[in-house]
Order: sequence, then C-alpha cells, then structure tokens
Amino acid sequence: MSSIVRLKNGDRIYLYESFSYRNEKGQPRNKRLCIGKVDPATDQPIYKPEYLERMASAGYPVAHSPAVSFTIDDIHRSHIREYGAFYLYRTLAERIGLLNVLRNALPYCWEEVFNLAAYLVSTGEPFSYCEDWLASTEALPVGPMTSQRISELLANITKDERDDFHHLWCEHRSEVEYLALDITSTSSYSQLIDSVEMGYNRDGEDLPQINICLLVGYHSRYPIYETVYSGSLRDVTTLQTTIRAFQVLAGKKPIIVVMDKGFYSATNIDAMLSVEQRADFIVAVPFTCDYANNFVNNESGDIDRLSNTIVHGQGSLRAVSRLYKWHNKNDLYVHVYYNARKGQNKRDELYTYVTTLRDHAMKEPAKCQNKQDYKKYLAIRRSKKSSIGYTIKIREDIVESELKTAGWMLVISNCVKDAQEAIKIYREKDIVEKGFHRLKNSLDLGRLRVHNETRMQNKVFVGFISLILLTAIHNIMDEKNLYSKMTMKKLILALSRFKLHVVKGVRIMSPLTKEQRSIFEAFGVKLPV
Repeated sequence: MSSIVRLKNGDRIYLYESFSYRNEKGQPRNKRLCIGKVDPATDQPIYKPEYLERMASAGYPVAHSPAVSFTIDDIHRSHIREYGAFYLYRTLAERIGLLNVLRNALPYCWEEVFNLAAYLVSTGEPFSYCEDWLASTEALPVGPMTSQRISELLANITKDERDDFHHLWCEHRSEVEYLALDITSTSSYSQLIDSVEMGYNRDGEDLPQINICLLVGYHSRYPIYETVYSGSLRDVTTLQTTIRAFQVLAGKKPIIVVMDKGFYSATNIDAMLSVEQRADFIVAVPFTCDYANNFVNNESGDIDRLSNTIVHGQGSLRAVSRLYKWHNKNDLYVHVYYNARKGQNKRDELYTYVTTLRDHAMKEPAKCQNKQDYKKYLAIRRSKKSSIGYTIKIREDIVESELKTAGWMLVISNCVKDAQEAIKIYREKDIVEKGFHRLKNSLDLGRLRVHNETRMQNKVFVGFISLILLTAIHNIMDEKNLYSKMTMKKLILALSRFKLHVVKGVRIMSPLTKEQRSIFEAFGVKLPV
C-alpha cells in the first residue's frame, strides 16, 4: 500500500505513488514512482496501463484503491521487519508441498514448527534466541516464542504426529528413486536423555551421544525420513529396524537403499532378501569377508585391462560384474572395482611410512621396540652382533597383506546389474553426508541442548524440517549456478535486507535491489508486492 501525490512540472500535473519506509538505520525515507498524470481539461487522473494492471492483480482495482496519508507520529509508531528470506522459505515450502504436509500432520502447531525451522535456516543459532529473531522478522503470526514456549512445544509433539508427517511427506515425494542411508552421532552432556549413551563417536569426542539416521532421495536430494537411536548402537544393528519402520510409513512405495560397509552383515543381507522385509539394495562389502578377498584374488590377474575400464568422475576405474549365489539361494550382482592410481598411491604412502619408522628405529631401537606401529611393521630384536645392539627388519608379509586390497572395492546389489551404474549410485550417497553436515553445523544440532527424551526427538525433527528447506534452496542454487556468485549464507543475508514497513496497519514493501530481484527471478518466485 502507498499514498498518491500530485506534483506540478511546468504546465502539467503528474501522479506519483509514494512509498514511505525506514532505512537500515531506522531513518524515515520516501520513494516515488510516476504512475500517470492529470487531464488538464477534466482534472481527472489518467493512469499508466502497467499501474492499472499491477493494482488489479494485487486485488485493489484503481477505482477502489485507497490513497493513504500518514502523519509524523504514524511514522514514529511504525515498525520495520525483515521479510525477504522468510518470503522465500514460505514460497518454496508451498511449492514443494512441505507446508501442506505440516498443516495436515501438525494441525495445532504447524506454524510454530515452520517458524522454528525457518529460524534455524536463517541463523543456525540455539532456540533460545528465536524470540529476538521473530521480533524483527515478518513470519507466520504465532505471537512471541519465548524459550519456555519453545520448550513446551518440543515437549508436546507426539511420536504419532512425527510418524504422520513422515508418512505424508513420503507419500507426497512419490518419486521412485534410490534412498541413501547413513548414520551420524551428536554429542550431549545431558544425563536425563535415555538414548544418550557412550558409543562410536564420529566426531572423535569422548562424550555420550545419540545416533541420527537419515534417508535421502538420490535424485531429488530431499530428506525423506529420520529417526534417532541410542548412542551405543552400531550402524549394522539399526538397519533392519530403520527399513521396517520406513516400509510401514512408505506403504507400497519401493525402497532401494544405498549403504556403506558399516551396514554390511550377513544377517542384514538375509533380511533384505527375505520375503517379509524385501528391499532392494546396494551395499559395499568389507574385506573382512572371505568371499570379498576371494573375488580380489580371482580378478587381480585380469582386471587391469582396457576392456574393463569405466570412466568415473575425473578418472577411470577397472570394473567387472559377476553373478553370485548368496547361500546357494538368491542371485546377487557383485561389482568388483580396481583403482590403479589409488592402489599405487597407497603403496607409495605405506612404503614411505614404514621406511621412516625403520630409519627412526635404527637411531633409537630401545625406545621404539614396544611402540604399536613399530611392533606392527618391524621386527626389532636384541643382537650382540649388531653395532647398535639390535637387528631391525621390515615385516614384508604384514606390509604386503595390508596392500593386498589397496585400490580395490566390492559392491553387491540385488537390483543393479551394471558396474558403471552401481558405482555412480554408490558414490552419490555422499548427499547424505552433506545433509548431516548441514544438520549438525548449520542447524544447531552439533551439540544437543535439551534434557528430555521427547524434547530431543522433536528438536531433531525440527532440524529435519529445516534440512528440507535448505535442500530446496540448495537444489535451485545448484541448478541455476548461483554458487558461482554467492554462498547460501550470502543469499539469505541479501534477502534479509528486503524489509516490510508497517504503518497504521498498512504494509509497505521496501524497493527491491538488483541483487534481490535477480535472486527471486532465479528461484521463479513472484516478486513480493
């Protein structure tokens, strides 16, 4: 909304739409846009066609368009809020169906949850600062969100409501695509959360933790499902539970899970091949398995051929695919890969390292004799015949045993026959790792700051909603090559400078900068009016 003023220039009177706003320092400013002129014969306004069209599309036909004037006191009592970034979040959330799913799954608190998710995307700060952010941001109208209110919200969202969201979201994201699966750990000091236990901490912290499991769509990159496990559980023990839970939520939607070797076990393969839990999969096999080593032994003499070369990324691999009878019952496709450059680099690195250990041991054999790596690669024994009192020999058998599988990788699948397709799918699973990076480092989940099991589950759930929003932004930035011009943080900051000035209940938008306009156009978002 705005006011219309008349300004005389020579013999003509022109009509201007006057926009009042405050700049970033809080100082009142005014911008005028010529929208027509006054007919000198009739003294009636003659509006430009583009102005008539804009007002009609905004729902204010010019015949009824209110002309508003403000006093100085009105300006002093007005307020300015950030609007551009939240406008983008809400528009994208409507477009991808996220808001509709939230409305249906959480009818009594979806606005609060979305505001919290938008806050995390914009700031990545703890929830305790959300009240200040909402006071300066034009968000969904939910009133002040104090720390106490947020704590109550996180205590009241039920597991059934979270499950309803996951079911509706999975149903909405109806693409048939591979689902990459992985687990990360998040540390906590709390002693009141049942799931917080000591376990394998992926950040190398000596703290109790929870494990967050994430399923991400291979093509869409959208997070599809999240769940939380006890921090003491290993990846391999959580797989069947995750798949069963997701199958219940997904209904008849096919599941094609991509996993690293941390999820491999004969029991898990049996479960995914069973009639009851049938799931298509691609999984890497560790070389602790005898049959994986047998495949390397069988293929090592012939795999390094031009006919077995596939181009992958900036380099190439040697690859062969074999049919393998699992427990003499089910057919599996075994894809064997050899990276000659990686294998040679590993050999050079190990040779250099072991030689360095030997040279150091020659100088101080007594100090090195009982150190772990020296004992592993070197045989250090006392000898009266030696000038240094010790004999030092490299344990060649240990070195060669360690290099036996250097550069090799084994991937098995019950659905993908082609080696090149299998490695492409497997390598793209790093989208999950990128998702975890955003979840922990950009969304305030790197350290839990809650002291209750339910609140912890719901904080992770809100982070999951935020990750969906971040993915929507990332996908378009990637597609439109916006990363060559700015980071995501800079994009959000640029849009946050787009303000909404509210005077006597009248909403007045600040003028769009060239950068803001180009961002909205790249995202295909209608310019705010």
